[in-house]
Amino acid sequence: MRMSHLVGARYKERPAEATLESHAFLLRGGYARQVANGIYSLLPPGFRVCHKIEQIIREEMDRIGGQEVLMPVVLPRELWEESGRYANVGSELLRIQDRTGHDMLLAMTHEEAVVHLCRYEVHSHTQFPFMLYQIQTKFRDEPRSRGGLIRVREFTMKDAYSFHTSQEDLEACYARCYRAYQRIFARAGIPEVAVVQSDSGMMGGSVAHEFMLLTAVGEDTIVTSEDGSYIANQEVATGIIDGAPEAPLPLEKVHTPGCRTIDEVAGFLGVATRKTAKAVFYDHDSEGKLVFVVVRGDREVNEAKLARIIQAAPVPADEARIRSVGAEPGFASPLGIDREKVRLVIDHTVKSSNNLVTGANELDYHYTNFNLDRDLPGVETVDVVDIEEGDLAPDGKSRIVLQRGIEVGNIFQLGRKYTQSMGMTYDDEQGKAQVPIMGCYGIGVGRLMSSVMEVRRDEYGPKWPITIAPWHVQLNALKLDQPPVREAAEKLYLDLCAAGIEVLYDDRNARPGVQFADADLLGIPFRIIVGERNLKDGNLEWKRRDTGESGTIPLENAVETIAQWLREAMAQVESAAPDSL
Repeated sequence: MRMSHLVGARYKERPAEATLESHAFLLRGGYARQVANGIYSLLPPGFRVCHKIEQIIREEMDRIGGQEVLMPVVLPRELWEESGRYANVGSELLRIQDRTGHDMLLAMTHEEAVVHLCRYEVHSHTQFPFMLYQIQTKFRDEPRSRGGLIRVREFTMKDAYSFHTSQEDLEACYARCYRAYQRIFARAGIPEVAVVQSDSGMMGGSVAHEFMLLTAVGEDTIVTSEDGSYIANQEVATGIIDGAPEAPLPLEKVHTPGCRTIDEVAGFLGVATRKTAKAVFYDHDSEGKLVFVVVRGDREVNEAKLARIIQAAPVPADEARIRSVGAEPGFASPLGIDREKVRLVIDHTVKSSNNLVTGANELDYHYTNFNLDRDLPGVETVDVVDIEEGDLAPDGKSRIVLQRGIEVGNIFQLGRKYTQSMGMTYDDEQGKAQVPIMGCYGIGVGRLMSSVMEVRRDEYGPKWPITIAPWHVQLNALKLDQPPVREAAEKLYLDLCAAGIEVLYDDRNARPGVQFADADLLGIPFRIIVGERNLKDGNLEWKRRDTGESGTIPLENAVETIAQWLREAMAQVESAAPDSL
């Protein structure tokens, strides 16, 4: 490729809208351009990187028996009604109508579509197990896009779906996909990706893992132990939270004028926030009851955990709804409410801490010395709070450390959530109809590109791994108006292309500083410089983008030398990938 014809400008200045370094380089390097909020066009360098990521994904999915298909982006409402998700998924699902007024949607994931496909194509136990995958456009109407391609509304994703006749077979496939994902990320240049337990969320199922690239700019909180024995997403993380056991004191009603918040109450009474009980209300559970959550005052409700408990999306309740069960907003307490009208969810921290301050369900009044076992005997408690830095890991041996991470992939054991609701069956050995078990496995292609860019860079631009770099070699010709330079550069470019080497040839008669700045923004692993001074000695200058190493090589065998470098660089990246199962 000649740079004089390359579509996409590169910019010296950091764009004002860039929130992350990868976002800035995405725009500055001419990889992508925003069309609308969370919607981007890929320019040639960005497309080439994504295409190479897709090829790695295809190779690894094919390696474990995946069969590539392609399903529609636009789906009819009826499929999602069959699974129950049309009503349960919120506004992130973009609902549209066709010209006849028929309700349609832009797919954000394809569980319904793949079950619809397979229930008409697969009928016998002899056809199991199998896995279908696609690399397809998705649309999720996110309220806030972030970080360039890190969080967008329209994105390209590899989603795979496996079908099984037994849980054991699903678990074996799950393990193979787990390993394949480790290989994909290693081959893409980020072998350090961590695997964490996660929440299955809207996908459903009982087991899920996320593949996290740990970085300070990540959007997810990762809970780890100091000794490295425990790692989980904050959404599912557990731990041991220090309690405050002490001898119970008599329950006492006290006047707390105007003290509605935990901080106001604690300050007025001169107690620590950990000595209070916080009341948090949500509109409804799966049965329509008001949800009344009680946690220790120094803790926050983990809404992902809560959603699993109440089997509904947590929606904050308004004051009228709260008063309807006999509670007073700002002064609410589990004492004295109509238990028939509420779903009471009390965290373990309230049980392990004695003599807490709680509301009295009366304006300007609280109770002191609330003790759950004495004052509400027989009430079960659950884990519904965020784990925090300094808590003990579940084994009690090490303290918790919080880190940030970018999710670059996920895998789920879905069970029969979709196959059961959508009526997919197969005939077993006895000819009886059985419902298959599913797994699903996702990787966001653009997100992976941006994630690599976020951690493989310096202040000047990305440092692409050889496996996904837009081109392998950047050829710079200095003083192209000089015939010896022009002739040598042109011949070398053609010879490299003939050898099957991907080359971006900067054939512009631009100043060296401009050429090198653009080369840094493009992040191509190997830079070859044709300059008048070295040519006099029959040499070319070279520089590696990742290590900064540089030197000279003879012009006469440059193609062979460069080809060998590329083979070695490829082998080095591939060696970091674990063996497949």
